[in-house]
Amino acid sequence: MDVMPQQDPESRQPPEPSPQDPGLLPAEGATALPPPPPTLRTTLRRAAFGAVAAGVLLAGALVTVDDGAERPKEPGPVERAEAAATAGSPASLSDLTALIGDRQKWVESHPQDAPSLASLGTAYVEWARRTADTSYYARAEQALKRSLEARPGERGNGEAWVGLAALANARHDFLAAKRWGETVKKQQPKAWSVYPALIDAYTGLGDRKAATAATERFGELRKGVPALARTADLYRGQGWREDALATAREAADRAVRPAEKAEALHRLGELAWERGEPEEAVAQFDAALSTDAHQYASLAGRARALAALDRTDEAVGAYQSALEKLPRPQYALELGELYASLGLDGDARTQYAKLREMVAAAKKDGVDESLVLARFEADHGDPEVAVELLRAQWRGQHRSAAVADALGWALHRAGKSEEGLEYAQRAADTGVRNASYAYHLGVIQRRLADYGAARRNLEQAVRTNPAFSPLAAPLAREALDALGEPPPGGPGAVQPPPSPPAPEPRPESKPEQERKPEAPAPAPSRSAPAAAPSPSAPKDSAEAKQPREPKKAEEKAEAGAGGAAPAATGA
Repeated sequence: MDVMPQQDPESRQPPEPSPQDPGLLPAEGATALPPPPPTLRTTLRRAAFGAVAAGVLLAGALVTVDDGAERPKEPGPVERAEAAATAGSPASLSDLTALIGDRQKWVESHPQDAPSLASLGTAYVEWARRTADTSYYARAEQALKRSLEARPGERGNGEAWVGLAALANARHDFLAAKRWGETVKKQQPKAWSVYPALIDAYTGLGDRKAATAATERFGELRKGVPALARTADLYRGQGWREDALATAREAADRAVRPAEKAEALHRLGELAWERGEPEEAVAQFDAALSTDAHQYASLAGRARALAALDRTDEAVGAYQSALEKLPRPQYALELGELYASLGLDGDARTQYAKLREMVAAAKKDGVDESLVLARFEADHGDPEVAVELLRAQWRGQHRSAAVADALGWALHRAGKSEEGLEYAQRAADTGVRNASYAYHLGVIQRRLADYGAARRNLEQAVRTNPAFSPLAAPLAREALDALGEPPPGGPGAVQPPPSPPAPEPRPESKPEQERKPEAPAPAPSRSAPAAAPSPSAPKDSAEAKQPREPKKAEEKAEAGAGGAAPAATGA
């Protein structure tokens, strides 16, 4: 501790000498005379030297002042995570970890701080979503409920309600998410933070009109990269590829934060994959991982694209890495089907067993993975189980394109193709460009003898993405080859042929005009189901009249996997 008394700054300066000071000696000799006036050259030299010295002193003073000035503090990880949340953008996992630790410590000593509890709960949801650690959902629910106990939502704690909406979406409980989100929207119409949760809820419920309106409103309230990303997803779900690509590119160009940039690049990779451009997809996924190594979803996207390029060893490695860091059941299904396509049935069964374990563990944490489980059961397990799971989803108003497609395919695999056609057609009518949806619809139409429509949809599947599934894509090509080329002559070729000329009557027969001519049998329609054979006809007589339907190819297409389509928007 400094015990010296504080003095006025002037007292620290040395005193000026006084003329009467006895210690000051009188001037003697030359010093007693006044100096001669300086010459012009000397004056100029002194002026120049003074200017230089003044410049040096001024620079030094500026350096000294700059060194001692208060510089703006660099934001730490907690501040960066908070800034990302304020902007509606994802934070890096390391910053998110720091935010969670900070909030945990704070609420221990401030258990009634409602905003901090809401922030902690929402951060738990984001952590679980991006790491597939579903155990954090229970922690999120507890923190959000504690926040509402400290301050109810009606008293201004809308962020806790928004957190509960995000939690419900993450658990695939879209009805609950809709209720929480609409409660916030009703009380705070201009609260932009609720609209991402509402968009996800409406999409999961298959309410395209409400999802479109929510996306547009979000863009009005919160412009920038988050709004562009949501708009690109909307266009993607409606099949507007060019608009989706242009908007996604703008989002990637304008993104600044690494996690936000990586997410935008991942979206570009998904769009490239769906267009059937695996090389471009790999490039975009690699860029996303280079920008943010924690963009684990890009590992699975990269694996999918590598498999399409026949770089199967790399694809297997990428899938294994994705499952290690982001253990989602969908990735286990995709890896299992890749193994099956390579003839590694034992490895495929191992992945399918892991899928079941993941689904069961998620269910304990309140997460409904019925959709991916039903996809697995339809192709590799019990189709009746798949139908039961998906009917429950439909009754719960989960009527997205993904659920409609999966239900239609499961019904077909269970021997109910006519009923399945309705749901498969509904998925295709959304406009989404998904090769797997087109393949499922085409196979169902082929089973129902609607060969013209079947050919169109199978062609669309192969044209949209020739390698959309390591198991289903080859079957789509085989089914298309079995149908053959459409008949020449256009629609007229499928009409009944003209009546053949009447033969000349024999002398012993009745006159031709007295005979009732037999109408020629119509050709099998390529745009409508064929008529059922008469009870007296042989069982396979109708099949013999159908155009180019090799039984072997049909059985192979039916027995093969439908393909685990990547999780589309609104799964």
